Amino acid sequence: MINEKDLRPQDLGRRDEQLIKLETDKLMPLLPPYNKPGMEPPLTDPKPAWQEKFCTSLDGYVGIDTLIRPKTKDEEDEFVRKFIFGLEKSFSDANNGVLQPFLLSFEYCAKCDTCSAACHIYEASGKNELYRPIFRSEVLRKIAKKYFTLSGKLLGRFVGADIDVNWETISRLGELAYRCNLCRRCAQTCPLGLDNAILTKEIRKIFSQEMGIAPLPLHTKGTVLQLKTGSSTGITKPAFLDTIEFLEEEIEEKYGRKIKFPIDKKGADILLLHNAGEYMAWPENPIAFAILFEEAGLDWTLSSEITGYDNVNYGIWYDDFQAKTLAVKQMKVAKELGVNRIVIAECGHAHKASAIVGDRMVYGDAKVPVESCLPLLWDMVRDKRLRLDPSKNNFPVTLHDPCNYVRGMGIVEPQRNVLKVISPQFREMTPHGVDNYCCGGGGGFAITNSMNFSEWRNKISTRVKFNQILGAFQDSMENVSIPKYVCAPCSNCKGAIRDILEFYEATEKFNVQYGGLVELMVNALVGMDKPFLEFLED
Repeated sequence: MINEKDLRPQDLGRRDEQLIKLETDKLMPLLPPYNKPGMEPPLTDPKPAWQEKFCTSLDGYVGIDTLIRPKTKDEEDEFVRKFIFGLEKSFSDANNGVLQPFLLSFEYCAKCDTCSAACHIYEASGKNELYRPIFRSEVLRKIAKKYFTLSGKLLGRFVGADIDVNWETISRLGELAYRCNLCRRCAQTCPLGLDNAILTKEIRKIFSQEMGIAPLPLHTKGTVLQLKTGSSTGITKPAFLDTIEFLEEEIEEKYGRKIKFPIDKKGADILLLHNAGEYMAWPENPIAFAILFEEAGLDWTLSSEITGYDNVNYGIWYDDFQAKTLAVKQMKVAKELGVNRIVIAECGHAHKASAIVGDRMVYGDAKVPVESCLPLLWDMVRDKRLRLDPSKNNFPVTLHDPCNYVRGMGIVEPQRNVLKVISPQFREMTPHGVDNYCCGGGGGFAITNSMNFSEWRNKISTRVKFNQILGAFQDSMENVSIPKYVCAPCSNCKGAIRDILEFYEATEKFNVQYGGLVELMVNALVGMDKPFLEFLED
């Protein structure tokens, strides 16, 4: 085991059992009341069977559950060859949509280390060298110099190509690519504007596109399932229609409102796209959208077609070809319905997938304008199309900023403007807006639960966000009679926040609740005779 302070990029080539071992007392301290003994669940060791089958030698955790140890030397050599071949393509393939920023980020890093202080994972780990943003980038540089430069081939360690490249090296690098949320906070703070997240994403792409290796929850249970059934959750068209019927009955039974979800309405102004996970895990979210849209008199529709009712696109995290396949299908559905615009509901990664990534994959007349729901929600409030009573939300509320809204698209103010109107006790996290920290579920982590990875996510990846939540509610944290609401207008972020609140038993012990923005808006509607938020019903 190497002391994390002495760890170097070239150590990834060592054939040790495990490079580092995380220890709770070395992690970033948590704020009260979680600074007390016994308040934090312990870290656990990987099972021996996992060590034999997977790559646990990075830090003891398994993020890629399809990365299997080779049985022969020939299998190992072929594994390394495929990675090197894929890496070479990353530098030269004209189909690489991020080729220029990738090359700039690869070539011009000044090693100033400004990015480290911006990285929530590095900070949460107690500043463990392994999780420094430039660490994996330096490994990639050493491998590239070793194979693709004459000086590297001839002089090796004398010119920075001092790394042994074997199965352990490449596998650890692959695992390390799944120790980054791709939140791009490092890129925002870099004085040269370089982006370590691009290098991380390229490693993931090589594993998927060249080696056929990607985490099962993202690819097989995500993308493949979505293309086959129409939904990343496996909800087929008949099941989706049954779900909509159930939601309509729920609205009438609980709230006395007869609302018909418009399905496949031709020529509507808006095609609303939800994360399919909302229908299963948080049905109150699509219900809230329906109530608000009907109250405001908007002309909208949902699609029942394949990929038309699910705005998820897991490909943006690991595979460009998968991402394009889904983006084109989603746009085709909107085009055939003849809507004026696509509005993406509360899902941060879907905003990026449809409005940024997808925008570069569909051309000309095949495009339909894509918008975020957040400015539309603020318009509805500002223009007084909704009658609201903020006293219904008179409890502490804080806002989590999804990375893909604020850093990715610059959508910072609309959600705040709404909360300032409907939540008298709204308070900001520190920091917030474009300086926000990732929830810890970004980059696919919210749904990656294979082996022991969820423990790593809850202890490391979401640690800074949990501290931000604790900080926002310090004035009332230990008063259990007061509900405290984390507003997270993103399906993936809600998943990560749900998990940390369960992991630390924060809801049970301290009445910390979570949900989206539209739920708070509906709860504040004058015409709602009973609370929309379940925790207010008692």
